[in-house]
Amino acid sequence: MLESVHPQVPKLLLRTFAALTLVLSLAMAAASRRAARGDEAAAYRASVEKWRQEYEADLTSDHGWLTISGLFWLHEGENRFGSDPMNDIVLPDSAPADAGYFEFHTGKTIAHIKLGVAATMNGKPVVTAELRPDSRDDRLALGTLTLWVHASGDRYAIRLRNPNSALRRDFHGLSWFPVDESYRVVARFVAYDQPKQVPIQNLAGDSLALPISGYAVFTLHGQEFRIEGQFDQQDHPTGIEFVIRDLTSGKETYAAARFLDTDAPKDGAVVLDFNEAYNPPCAYNPYTTCPLPPPGNRLRTRIEAGEKADRRDH
Repeated sequence: MLESVHPQVPKLLLRTFAALTLVLSLAMAAASRRAARGDEAAAYRASVEKWRQEYEADLTSDHGWLTISGLFWLHEGENRFGSDPMNDIVLPDSAPADAGYFEFHTGKTIAHIKLGVAATMNGKPVVTAELRPDSRDDRLALGTLTLWVHASGDRYAIRLRNPNSALRRDFHGLSWFPVDESYRVVARFVAYDQPKQVPIQNLAGDSLALPISGYAVFTLHGQEFRIEGQFDQQDHPTGIEFVIRDLTSGKETYAAARFLDTDAPKDGAVVLDFNEAYNPPCAYNPYTTCPLPPPGNRLRTRIEAGEKADRRDH
């Protein structure tokens, strides 16, 4: 009996060894895949955190939204400006008491600088100049202060930038949801033949038309959604801007809306990363005007990703 079983032992050992080797190889492969996925997840989190740091650095920079420290609505005729409190437009103490006046008629604004006041435009001394609405070239500099015309619907205002603003000085930092890769989705983007003018209101109560360029269709946590967006006209001219609201709005996130930007569509698709959804400047600056979301961009789901509400709201 022993002689009949003994010759089988080496074969059993070989089969056992082969099975153990296979199990070990599979376990090592699975561990390698988990490690790779872990490395990819860590790299993704790091990329989002880097984007958030860069976004906050831009917000707090000399040209960031926290330096906007005044919005003065223009009336027909002369609008006097300077640091004297009797002016129509009262500037910080660093400005001359009487710097001149803005002559405003039917949407056209001419700056008239008082004799002896040092003012420049594009680095050149200026005495009289037209300021076209929201033109990056037509900006009047008085020392460290910058003034230009801002259009809000049918109304016009002088916007003031002051790098020494209290908003910037007292800024306390942004608050974000933890990074969650499930909120990064690939969407199908359909461009309209011509931009569609969608009437909306902004937070200043003015009516305006958003030039909607197309719409994105995507699935998030098992639900399908569609949101409309427009090509960024200034900061990212090939990318798409979306103005959205969701069921966290007015609770964990800013009540009015949040913004989400994408790169240019590629092969009919865009990446929507809600971890990079951010507040409009109106969330922390009362001197700004911001669009409300189009009706179709008010999503019946909770997007627990991206920027939270300003901490002072809680």
